[in-house]
Amino acid sequence: MLFSPANLPYWIFLGMGVLLFLFVIISGGGDGNTDADFDADTNGELNFEQFLGWAGIGKAPLILLLATDLSLWGILGWMLNVFLSSFIGNFTNFFGSIILFSSLIISLLLGRLIAQPMGKIFAEFGEDTSSDRLVGCVGTVTSFYVPIENQEKIGQVDVLDPKRNLLTISAVLPAWATVAPQRGEKVIIIECQPQKYLVIAKDSADEERWLANSTLKN
Repeated sequence: MLFSPANLPYWIFLGMGVLLFLFVIISGGGDGNTDADFDADTNGELNFEQFLGWAGIGKAPLILLLATDLSLWGILGWMLNVFLSSFIGNFTNFFGSIILFSSLIISLLLGRLIAQPMGKIFAEFGEDTSSDRLVGCVGTVTSFYVPIENQEKIGQVDVLDPKRNLLTISAVLPAWATVAPQRGEKVIIIECQPQKYLVIAKDSADEERWLANSTLKN
């Protein structure tokens, strides 16, 4: 049953997943995906964007997510096929389709949970997160809020770097900031400091002030 024709699709999925993992390792973390927010529509019904968010699209580098999903789909589908065939024997194409679909759903769910922390690990080992490459990038606050510097407190922000790697950084507001971003709100990284970054609220008076000062300096 190990090399049964019924398991051929799962071996293909697993092989594709392994190849994508190799590409991720060689490329230093893979590409990223847009940091999208998927909300319910006006009727509160499940829509396509919600499904993409549930599947992890926009929450982890896309290639890493695909590699994880395909590998899990191959392994889980093969395991279900072998396990159930030992009790049922040969089953119909309809039953095989149920296994195919069920293993896909489980893989999408587990893939998102696994790909997110893996993406952060690849990004942290792949590049120096203390560099200035994040200046100007937009992130999302994941802590309760972002405190002002010199308060001996640190906030956390998820951000995609220019290579689309998803990173979690320590962040504070500059002393002159007037808006304190809360969890889920967008911020702009304006300066790299030892062990932390300075950020300001996006689309705020602080952003306008920072842009004006940047223009004057240039």
